[in-house]
Amino acid sequence: MTAQAQPAVAPLPTRAATVEAAGPVGDRGAKWRRRIAYVILIGYALLMFVPFGWSVITSFKTLPDSVRLTIIPDPVTVKGWQDAITLLQPPLPQLFFNSFLIAIAVTITNVVLGSMAGYAFARLRFPGREVLFLVVLGTLMIPDQLRLIPVYLLLNGLGFTRGNLQYAGVILVLAISGTSIFLLRQYFLSIPRDLEEAAKIDGAGFFTIFARVMAPLAGPAIAAVAILQFQGTWNGFFWPVVILQDQDHWTLPLGLNGILHLSGGFGTNWPPFMALVVAATIPILLLYLFFQRYFVEGIAASGVKG
Repeated sequence: MTAQAQPAVAPLPTRAATVEAAGPVGDRGAKWRRRIAYVILIGYALLMFVPFGWSVITSFKTLPDSVRLTIIPDPVTVKGWQDAITLLQPPLPQLFFNSFLIAIAVTITNVVLGSMAGYAFARLRFPGREVLFLVVLGTLMIPDQLRLIPVYLLLNGLGFTRGNLQYAGVILVLAISGTSIFLLRQYFLSIPRDLEEAAKIDGAGFFTIFARVMAPLAGPAIAAVAILQFQGTWNGFFWPVVILQDQDHWTLPLGLNGILHLSGGFGTNWPPFMALVVAATIPILLLYLFFQRYFVEGIAASGVKG
């Protein structure tokens, strides 16, 4: 008897063959999802740009035209910019100088002190480290309004609310923030310890390791902290309005209050007001355009470990 012939069994398709067969459909689906995401992001970006664009348009309008919902100024005039530059007290260059002075000083102190504190909390072992770090995080939950009276009384008693020391008073209050310490600590935790161990073998101490190894590697986080602090101080209103008693020491946000009275009466002179808003926004816009890559890297890496 001869053995019966077995029916031929088709081989199972391999994973590569399955993916290759479904490739065009999968690619089309991914392309459509990517296009939809781009449309949503572009629409959101345009929506966020509307207030700034409206400010630019209004700054080139006349006062009667500024209260009408028109996109093209009729007529186009630069009188709003002229009023913002010539009629404002203190002058616009002085406002820029005051804002730059305070913002740069606060940014430097937050970068230096925040990186040192963040490195200590991330790498050094000392009693009460976790408790102290919780205290630092706790400061983020206390509004500035709750500590207004004791801080002001302390600064006033030390003379930081009079003369040129008013600048130092604002800088002292904003010199370090819990946010800066937290972001830098998280980034330092993501750096491999092997680099520190190699530096210790070569005889480097804590300060040398921090200055020559850890700080250069934390460049993206430092850039993110610098951008956040510069922007926050540049736009800050609460502490400057409390401490800067003399009008010559005002910053740009305080100057916005003064420009509201240029029209007289109870109305608002919108063209010069919007001109000052645009002028105050340009430095922050340029800062993000040039350093956005470092900002994104620093924020993303600060949440990797911790």
